[in-house]
Amino acid sequence: MVQGITEGPRAPAWPSLHHEAAPVPLGSGRWGGTFLGKPQPRERVVPRHVAAPRSAKHDFTGRLWTLPWESPAMPCAILERCQRRRARGQPGAGRGQKPAQLVAFPAGSRRALLPVGHTPVPCHGASPTLTCPSSQTLSLPRQPMKPLKATATTSQPVLTLQQIETIFYKIQDIYEIHKEFYDSLCPKVQQWDSNVTMGHLFQKLASQLGVYKAFVDNYKIALETAEKCSQSNYQFQKISEELKVKGPKDSKDSHTSVTMEALLYKPIDRVTRSTLVLHDLLKHTPADHPDYPLLQDALRISQNFLSSINEDIDPRRTAVTTPKGETRQLIKDGFLVELSEGSRKLRHVFLFTDVLLCAKLKKTGVGKHQQYDCKWYVPLADLVFPSPEESEHCPQVHVIPDHELEDMKMKISAIKSEVQKEKANKGQSRAIERLKKKMFENEFWLLLNSPAIPFRIHNRNGKSYLFLLSSDYERSEWREAIQRLQKKDLQAFVLSSVELQVLTGSCFKLRTVHNIPVTSNKDDDESPGLYGFLHVIVHSAKGFEQSANLYCTLEVDSFGYFVSKAKTRVFRDTTEPQWNEEFEIELEGSQSLRILCYEKCYDKTKLNKDNNEIVDKIMGKGQIQLDPQAVQTKNWHMDVIEMNGIKVEFSMKFTSRDMSLKRTPSKKQTGVFGVKISVVTKRERSKVPYIVRQCIEEVEKRGIEEVGIYRISGVATDIQALKAVFDANNKDILVMLSDMDINAIAGTLKLYFRELPEPLLTDRLYPAFMEGIALSDPAAKENCMMHLLRSLPDPNLITFLFLLEHLKRVAEKEPINKMSLHNLATVFGPTLLRPSEGESKAHLTLASDIWSHDVMAQVQVLLYYLQHPPISFTELKRNTLYFSTDV
Repeated sequence: MVQGITEGPRAPAWPSLHHEAAPVPLGSGRWGGTFLGKPQPRERVVPRHVAAPRSAKHDFTGRLWTLPWESPAMPCAILERCQRRRARGQPGAGRGQKPAQLVAFPAGSRRALLPVGHTPVPCHGASPTLTCPSSQTLSLPRQPMKPLKATATTSQPVLTLQQIETIFYKIQDIYEIHKEFYDSLCPKVQQWDSNVTMGHLFQKLASQLGVYKAFVDNYKIALETAEKCSQSNYQFQKISEELKVKGPKDSKDSHTSVTMEALLYKPIDRVTRSTLVLHDLLKHTPADHPDYPLLQDALRISQNFLSSINEDIDPRRTAVTTPKGETRQLIKDGFLVELSEGSRKLRHVFLFTDVLLCAKLKKTGVGKHQQYDCKWYVPLADLVFPSPEESEHCPQVHVIPDHELEDMKMKISAIKSEVQKEKANKGQSRAIERLKKKMFENEFWLLLNSPAIPFRIHNRNGKSYLFLLSSDYERSEWREAIQRLQKKDLQAFVLSSVELQVLTGSCFKLRTVHNIPVTSNKDDDESPGLYGFLHVIVHSAKGFEQSANLYCTLEVDSFGYFVSKAKTRVFRDTTEPQWNEEFEIELEGSQSLRILCYEKCYDKTKLNKDNNEIVDKIMGKGQIQLDPQAVQTKNWHMDVIEMNGIKVEFSMKFTSRDMSLKRTPSKKQTGVFGVKISVVTKRERSKVPYIVRQCIEEVEKRGIEEVGIYRISGVATDIQALKAVFDANNKDILVMLSDMDINAIAGTLKLYFRELPEPLLTDRLYPAFMEGIALSDPAAKENCMMHLLRSLPDPNLITFLFLLEHLKRVAEKEPINKMSLHNLATVFGPTLLRPSEGESKAHLTLASDIWSHDVMAQVQVLLYYLQHPPISFTELKRNTLYFSTDV
């Protein structure tokens, strides 16, 4: 990060400041800055304490401010503002700080704002980009090794050679890798032109991250060894608390102080910075440039590596002091839903090294500092996790019906569409703010009412607490973080009111999660995520020490929280399961994919009484970012997630919403998929297509009580196999159906209706259905909706009524299968009504309109017929009403 830059109030637009003659001597007067070299005419001078402009990009993990160098020189207004700040003693002004160092570059050069001692890396596009670290920066972690090794062979060693090897494990190797990278990159930067390529260097660097993996695996042992050595050796304790390391060449201070823990974190920080550099390089590199695929591959490897280690390495080192004078660090914090006194409350939970604290943000007046109010705390020495059998006294979880949650998602998406339309039409900011406020309220309700997985905490001294989470991954993270801390020698304690006040007061400053995780809290320039369908094949896993019954689940984030979307079959009694199962996962603004690997529990004594309790053991878990550039290709992209020594292999590809919703007629009219329903029924000499009859019969025979039938994804490879068999009219269809997983059969039925070249309720009548469902008069709506059914071609109408009665029978089993009429309408409505490509172009606007107004109406149309008394084909045809379809 550029030192000294603070993100203060929004800066005004960047005016021009030209140096036609000699520049103003900023080394004098109130700034006291210095130049690196002599400025030439028309140079651009950037003070390192200047707040960044509105257009700048910044990331606290190391991304540099990127300035619009296409505009001329340094802004007068910003400089003046900094001078005024300095006079007032405000941050970013330079008072009490080192003099601001200024870096000057000739006009026309495309360089980023750089910290002193770094070399600029040009980019392939017109925008500026980032920096390459100097070799001094890379050598920091290895600087203390030499003197410590020198003493190891003396009569009074500070550390033994074994201890030095443990603490500085792989540091020398990492230095050599980066030195080679730096030495290869610098000549290219210094002799830069548009033909220079450097992608292979970044790709090679990324391919050597295995050395970092070894460093990460040893990281905790290194810290523990350093801590033990500090406790037993006063000399080393003094050294590790204030290590003197050399600064960059051009730095005014030749030495700087750093703790041993901070020093050992620097290699991890380097990967984070390199990943951010790659991200920005890709953004400014044309897709047809030779470097582009190499940089893309390097970014993918780096991001996956970071995702795999983020759970193990945490750079948070800010701490408070316990009453005994010991350091209490914040390990983890986040927003959780607590079930308190029968109602759901959103809490901010803080895990410190010796205590778990549950708080809520106090309501404060305008201009006052926000503060937390402690609801309760449990010392980790007194904290236990009760099993489901032991927690009968805990309140039962009231689960909000799925259809209410889906309704709210539709409302949120409709508001998002309105916000986008207002922005596109340059609407009034007041109207946009009103819509955003309404969206926040709805998202907050969803965040509060969606979680249903219990996370119970018990205090040995009496009271129990219950949190509700939406993701087993998240529950596992909290549980593992607490259990790691409980391995240490912890003592029980009681905080006095003053001590509790001090600890609670520190939460606001220490917190790492600042905003409630709702999309309305995102900045406009943040990625909206992916909308469409992610196809994932879970291939296999290896690395298990003992045979077990193993399966995987897949989670993606949606509307600010993670939800489980798919589950592989259980592979029994193996150390190397080969699932090779494909899933189609709907993405709603998703940015991450999580894979959890479980051992199936068959012990009946442990099976849960609560449907949402998960008793299976998590063997490993991992997460990857869904990078739109990497995922949005037509080809499958293979990857590996490493988790606790287990490697899970999977492939994925993404299909955008408009592509996945496209109805494409089949070129072969001999099959059933993609062929008009009238053609199929005429060929079969049937009233309802054979595929519809057989799938419904099988679901009613053995799947009508299956939890989530029609909602849970079937294995895509099984669905494709069934599709091929039905298309070929294979004589083994019935045998195959009887052996196939019921979710695959349900998925095949949905796929058939989705791939019809025209929706079952026809393109011609679609506008009338949309207008009919919007009628407010019940009698007029009844007449209209019945007349529209009568207007359907006979094969379409008979098939629709056949499906309708089946879905009603499924909904009768709602207490068991959890599928209400509303749930079924949500699944089938868009499938049966969505217009074909020509008709739908007018209805598809923004990628994020996954639940647009039209989709809501499509669901309501099907729900109307599902809630209607039984509809007879004969009665419909007998009762002729003279009602125009032109509503």
